[in-house]
Parts: sequence; structure tokens; C-alpha cells
Amino acid sequence: MEDNEMNNHHWDELHSSIANDEMEAFREKFLDMHPYDQALFFEEQQTTIRQRVYTYLSPEEMADMMEHIELEDIKPFMTEMDPRYAAMVIGDMATDDAVDILNELEKDVVVSFLTMMEKKDADEIKQLLHYEEKTAGSIMTTEFVAVYQTKTVKDTMQYLKAEAPEAETIYYLYVIDEDKHLVGVVSLRDLIVADGDIRIADLMNENVFSVSVGKDQEEVAQMMRDYDFLALPVVDFQHHLLGIITFDDILDVMDEEASDDYSKLAGVADTDRPQDGSFAAAKKRLPWLVILSFLGLLTASLISRFEKTLDEVAVLAIFIPLIAGMGGNTGTQALAVAVRGLATGNFNKEGKLKLILREGVTGLITGTICGIVITAVVYLWQGDFFLGLLVGLSIMTTLIVATLAGALVPVFMDRLNIDPAVASGPFITTINDIISILIYFGLATAFMQFLV
Repeated sequence: MEDNEMNNHHWDELHSSIANDEMEAFREKFLDMHPYDQALFFEEQQTTIRQRVYTYLSPEEMADMMEHIELEDIKPFMTEMDPRYAAMVIGDMATDDAVDILNELEKDVVVSFLTMMEKKDADEIKQLLHYEEKTAGSIMTTEFVAVYQTKTVKDTMQYLKAEAPEAETIYYLYVIDEDKHLVGVVSLRDLIVADGDIRIADLMNENVFSVSVGKDQEEVAQMMRDYDFLALPVVDFQHHLLGIITFDDILDVMDEEASDDYSKLAGVADTDRPQDGSFAAAKKRLPWLVILSFLGLLTASLISRFEKTLDEVAVLAIFIPLIAGMGGNTGTQALAVAVRGLATGNFNKEGKLKLILREGVTGLITGTICGIVITAVVYLWQGDFFLGLLVGLSIMTTLIVATLAGALVPVFMDRLNIDPAVASGPFITTINDIISILIYFGLATAFMQFLV
């Protein structure tokens, strides 16, 4: 049976169980599904059906499913639950996931939930809530297994059996000294094959990578990607072990950062979400549009300064969209390459210089070829060689300058410690419009005697 048909079949059975108030039948079918599929079903239901589901599932079962719902979609579900039930659901989640959800809610709601939770869960969550958003501390989990270096393998295995059900991962065990400083790491494989009487200090790998609690989450993601870590320990400034960051959390970070960069490249606020209403979306987009409108007025003002040139050779107006459009397109292409390289950390100082040189040569090659082609096309179309040469030369110069601008602007912003993605596509396009108009009409004015 195909996946879609299977899902439809399960959903029909679940709807039937709810309609007939058959709680046990619903639970049997629902809990047999993967939590991701449970979340898909849950999100598609009306409020009245979801209210019934809350009464059928325990807080722990609901927590397992909630961890597979997109963070920006989860707020309405948490607020429609009975507050005590919602508090228990959050308490049963992995600590880092619970913190992510609470950061989406109003402060008074967060305080209310924390008050109703068990003290142990609330204390762990409060600890992570204090860390600045988008740092290692904000995405780490405190549910990990740490062992003392003085313990034997046998004692550690017994301890691991007791702690494993509450831990996010047990593939790596982080080793600490008596003062809880991180001193090493030992893998589960090493524990399994080692003799039971060996001390952890003799078995561990002292070359353990870690990140500071205040490190930016994007840098953490790059580190885990480069080294293929399944988990990464987080330490404070005294090197005390505070938590770990797991690979599933880093996947969420990568998705978040990619969406954020894409939004900035499109000139859209990263908080502009699909579920926002039209008014809210317009409010978030207006600042960029207003700025770009003023830049557009500057372009119009430049064209008006060449009014005399246009009056004498009106055919020049035909090619304004062509030159401006090509400049914007090639600038955006170079921008995308530069922003991606800077965002992924692939460019060091030499790499940035190499990028600029490469884009300059690329602009020269593409500009020359496009200029020759356009010169021939305009000549055949208008029957005026000098007009074709002017348009072709303008295209060539514009593509070279626009390509360099697309690479230089994000590199310059990165040098100023500004997010390179802020140099968005619409911004570069508008700037290149201004540049292309200056080049086009500047050349036209200089060679006016050959055109009239």
C-alpha cells in the first residue's frame, strides 16, 4: 500500500474512533504511528477534535508528538490546552525543546507554566531560558550522561543503564573530574569492548572538542558539520560541563539559518511567517520597500538629468530596462555566491580575495560575450552600428561592475561584523540600477556626436 493511501486509511480509522468516542481504539491506532505522522494528523484537525485528543493522550505521549511540530506552528496548540495539562506536556519534553517552545510564548504564560511544573523540570528549563537566543546555551540540552574519570568501566555501565532512559544520546559519554570540569570523552563502543576493571581515565580520549556556552549557534553548526559530530559538549568559561548539543538540534539550526538568510536575500523580514495575516506581513515588509522606493526615486532623478540626451536620441529609452535588468541579475548571482560562502565559513582572508578576483574575471567574460551579442542584435534590429556599440559597451561595463558589487558588498559588510545576508537581492538590484543608468547615459552623452 502506498504511503498516502496508508495515511488516509489510518486517518479514516482515527476519525471513526473519535466520532464514536472509542478512546482505546484511537490510542491503539494513534500510538502505533510514528510521532511525525501523529503530528501531521493532529495539525490538520479542527479545534473540537484536538480537544478530544488531549483527553485521550497522556502529557508524555503528547510531548513526544509535539516535538515533531514546527516551532512557529505550536503556539496555538499550547494556548488552547488546559494550562496544567500544557505545563505537564512541556515538562515531559526534552529540555531544549521545551525552552524553544516557551520562547515563543508570552512571559506571563511562561511564568504560569513554570509555576505549575515539577520543581526539577522547572529549574532545568529556567537555567536554559537565561541564555541569549541563538547561542550554544540556548540550544543545548541538560539531559546527557557524564561520568567521573575515577570510575571503572563496570561501574559506568551500571550507571549508564540507570541514566540512559532520560538521556538524549548515549553514544558518547563525557568525562568530568571532581570539580565537574570536562576532561575527556569515551564512546559507548569503547565501554562495551573494554575490560570491566579499567578506569575511565585510562580509557577516555582527552582530545575532546567543546564549545563555549555563549558561542553563536551558526558557528556551532559549522563545527558539527565539519567534524561530523553526533553531539558536542557545551562548557562555561571555567570549562565546567553544562550540557550537550545533539545533531537533531543542529539540523533545526541549519534550517533556521538557511531560512533567515533566504529571507534577508529576498528583502523580507525573517519574522515574516506564512501564518501571519496580510496586515502583519505588510508591516514587516514596508521598511525595506520604503528604503528601496527612495533609491528608485534616485534612479528616476538620474534619468531626468539625461533628459536632453533622451530628447536628441529617443531610441535610447528602449534599452534602459535591458541594461538595468541584466545588471541586477548578474549582481544577485554574485551576491548569492558570496553570501553562501561567508555564511558557511568557507572563505578566509585569502578566500575572500580569491572570490573577488574570480567574480571580476567572471564579470569580464560574461560582460564581453553579452556585449558582443547585444551589439550585433541591436545593429541588425535598428540598423545603427554606433547605437549597437553603445548598448553593447554599456552592457559589458555594467556586468563587470555589477558582478564586482555583488561580491564586494557582502564581503565589506562581513568585515564590519554585519550579517552579509543583509545585502539583500533587492538592495543590490536597486544599487546596480543606479550604476547601470550612470554608465549607459554617461557613455551615450560622451558619444552623442555618433548617434545623431
